[in-house]
Amino acid sequence: TGSGKSTIIKLLPRLYDATQGTVFVDGENVKDYKLSALYDKIGYISQKATLFSGTVESNIAMGEKENKKISEDDVKRAVIESQSQTFVENMNGTYKAEIFQNGTNISGGQKQRLSIARALARKPEILIFDDSFSALDYQTDKNLRKVLETDLKDTTCIIVAQRIGTIKNCDNIIVVDNGKIVGMGKHNELLRTCSLFCRFDNQAQKKNHQRSEEHTSEL
Repeated sequence: TGSGKSTIIKLLPRLYDATQGTVFVDGENVKDYKLSALYDKIGYISQKATLFSGTVESNIAMGEKENKKISEDDVKRAVIESQSQTFVENMNGTYKAEIFQNGTNISGGQKQRLSIARALARKPEILIFDDSFSALDYQTDKNLRKVLETDLKDTTCIIVAQRIGTIKNCDNIIVVDNGKIVGMGKHNELLRTCSLFCRFDNQAQKKNHQRSEEHTSEL
């Protein structure tokens, strides 16, 4: 927490601009892009889900690209991919169901899933999850990652996370501490080369073991 992960990731869509060095997307300096062209490439999901008064459909479809409408089929596909289908189809009105300002009539996890659906609906080249898995339960987290690995395998996914399980199978994991990169590589490589990552992995395994024991005792 507070190591600078979100600050780094916000350099890509130019929510911040780098004061030193250069950030490239597809080999081009982000500062040389027309902002609308840069935004069309990116689907950004923040840690704090933001919804607006309207309907499920209007909240998802508002993420449209420049001059490209999001269809009903795009909305439904995104709802399925974001693991939102069950709760959306149980709402009164389903896709036309009312959403209050800031999504106060649905749960935090449901808000986050609809925010993810908004980004998925626009079919971006790059998806940025800025610690947006943290509001999801472990099963939803797992199901969503499976979608990213299969249905969206041609999409570049950048995931900021604190759960080891969320990023365990990523092609490249970057460990950040106090604003500096202290480790980089695949999961097994980092277990050998990065003591900080190894410590977090051990803590995660202990938590998983505790959850498993609690689940067994409940059964």
